[in-house]
Amino acid sequence: MEKIRAEDVVIERISAKHIVISNFQSYEQELVDFLKEDALDNQFKKISVTYLVFLTSGELAGYITLLNDRINLESDLKEIFRNKGILYKALPALKIGRLCVDDRFLRKGLGTIMLAFAVKLADHIFERYCGCRFIVLDAKRNRENDVIHFYKKVGFKILKEREKGSTPMYLDLVNDSKLSF
Repeated sequence: MEKIRAEDVVIERISAKHIVISNFQSYEQELVDFLKEDALDNQFKKISVTYLVFLTSGELAGYITLLNDRINLESDLKEIFRNKGILYKALPALKIGRLCVDDRFLRKGLGTIMLAFAVKLADHIFERYCGCRFIVLDAKRNRENDVIHFYKKVGFKILKEREKGSTPMYLDLVNDSKLSF
């Protein structure tokens, strides 16, 4: 299969009608378990919203889970915004809580499409409802691939360097976004 394009996918908010989740597979079992066991429940509890990404053929190819957050302006970031006359300690953000591509569709452009969808949604939130300056996430390093490189490639920056665990990253929607949907 060649690259997947935005027009090749349909994105739907998860609901009780979605039973195709059983076919979803990922080398990160934790992400499969979240989708099957917690995504819909978290949505009912108003904790997060999960969007399922289907190919036009109907196959579930990935998902992205979003929630509200903020980014604390610390060190260099604090200075950058202070120089722009923004003196707040934190700014509003949309957080990507989970992003997963089915193993069958890895390295086909689907992750980039989902990130572009998140940017479009963040812009929509700002235009219609409330402030939203950043997209933030915690990139989880693993042996199979380096997701930090993937996020950097599309404009994300590291908020804090960490040796172990996840690495907090951000995308400034005003200055850094290279994504469009």
